Amino acid sequence: MTVRVLRPGDGATATAGQIAVVHYTGWLYDPAAVDHRGDKFDSSVDRGQHFRFPLGAGRVIRGWDAGVAGMQVGELRELTIEPELAYGDRGAGDVIPPGATLVFEVELAGLEDRDGAN
Repeated sequence: MTVRVLRPGDGATATAGQIAVVHYTGWLYDPAAVDHRGDKFDSSVDRGQHFRFPLGAGRVIRGWDAGVAGMQVGELRELTIEPELAYGDRGAGDVIPPGATLVFEVELAGLEDRDGAN
């Protein structure tokens, strides 16, 4: 997995056990594209709704748990995630083919305690 900070944050640091509140866009990895971003398959930004998940609880792909941990609120990262840390040989429905490497742009918008407090 490759992590690239596109914009540093200045808020609290994400740790396991917190609820991460993120905006993201995901693309299939395309080695021929200059930015390696191929077909876009999902985007919370396009939906206008943040995505929340418990960090470190295994509720998202392993690359997300690893790639979001340590982010600061306000930070924007690009995560390039190999299949072993994503959907592996099974893929995900008709959207992500088996063995796909994925590229995500993830912005940590906030953190919440497990009880919902900020």
